[in-house]
Amino acid sequence: MKNFIFISPNFPENYWRFCRHLRNNGFNVLGIGDCEYFNLLPELKQSLTEYYKVSSLENYDEVFRAVAFFTFRYGKIDWLESNNEYWLERDACLRTEFNINTGFKEGDMAKVKFKSQMKPCYQAAGIKTARFCLATSAEICKEFITEVGYPVIVKPDNGVGASDTHRLGSDADLEHFFATKLPITYIMEEYIDATVNSYDAIVNSRGEPIFETGNVTLGSLMDVVNTGDSSMFYIVNQPFDDVRDAGRRALKAFGVKSRFVHFEFFRLNCDQHIGRKGEVVALEVNMRPSGGISPEMMNYANSTDVYKIWADMIAFDSSSKGTGERFYCAFVGRRDGKPYVHGDDEIYGRYAEKLKICQRVAPALSGAMGDRMFVANFKTKDEVDGFYRFATECR
Repeated sequence: MKNFIFISPNFPENYWRFCRHLRNNGFNVLGIGDCEYFNLLPELKQSLTEYYKVSSLENYDEVFRAVAFFTFRYGKIDWLESNNEYWLERDACLRTEFNINTGFKEGDMAKVKFKSQMKPCYQAAGIKTARFCLATSAEICKEFITEVGYPVIVKPDNGVGASDTHRLGSDADLEHFFATKLPITYIMEEYIDATVNSYDAIVNSRGEPIFETGNVTLGSLMDVVNTGDSSMFYIVNQPFDDVRDAGRRALKAFGVKSRFVHFEFFRLNCDQHIGRKGEVVALEVNMRPSGGISPEMMNYANSTDVYKIWADMIAFDSSSKGTGERFYCAFVGRRDGKPYVHGDDEIYGRYAEKLKICQRVAPALSGAMGDRMFVANFKTKDEVDGFYRFATECR
């Protein structure tokens, strides 16, 4: 029996489904987390062979000892994974130390975690990237801005989501940024007027996708995080050909194998320095599933089970689980206290037959996803647009 260590299997909550399908495929599923065992979901408890509770997943020594314990108790560890952006580097360190060869090692991390290091891989794939500099000094940034003009975007070179991302539109904004920035490395990029399109795939050990889909984000995730806008995105009913082509080329350039990935691209809203309107250019790669409730939405949009497809990839390097009827699956995250024209009850009443999920968003995810989520399936894009207008209209 093969051994799979799942780091933080309790967060996000829906990740117990990955564990269940691994267990059904014959794995010892060994969980390491900082949640008390009695607080785990019953479904997760039933899916785990054993759980090792640490006081903090931030404490590498504790997590190392947990992996060592499981190695002593069960033998060689065949897989170690969190499927979580926050722990990707930790996962790679543990694979390196325990010689687990089924995922990225420490030496692979720079190109998949640092935005500045992603650019050579994108260029090798023939995918355009935004002009950039590392924001190490105001002088370097001013020289860069002289070339590209305002506005510019600054964000952590190694960061998660849109956290700590800022749009600077003037010298005063630049001065404020340097007066308040955290003591980390930031990347500064030219501003791209575009809509985010993603390529999401489950990839086998030969780097071949066995499942593909994608999403479109309405508005700016940076604004959602920084100004408390409503959050809106939808899973497409079919992957766009140009996004799928760019995604597959990126898979090869980044050397992706045996992973669930979420690659983000910009589709240009107008002609600009980087390209022509409608062209797909690089944003960033994420070597894990799209966050939060997205895997559930992929299931609804494709009438399938991505948790099983992923677990089958781990166990068999392929999956017989196919897709069924296709839909647009739309997400809207509403903010507490925002003066919406239509209350939650009106959304329930109007879209009762379409709704798949209506619930609070976990506090750790609410910055990017809002406080209350509504997820619904639709056959047409026009229906999606009407849903968004109804759910987000404010007084």
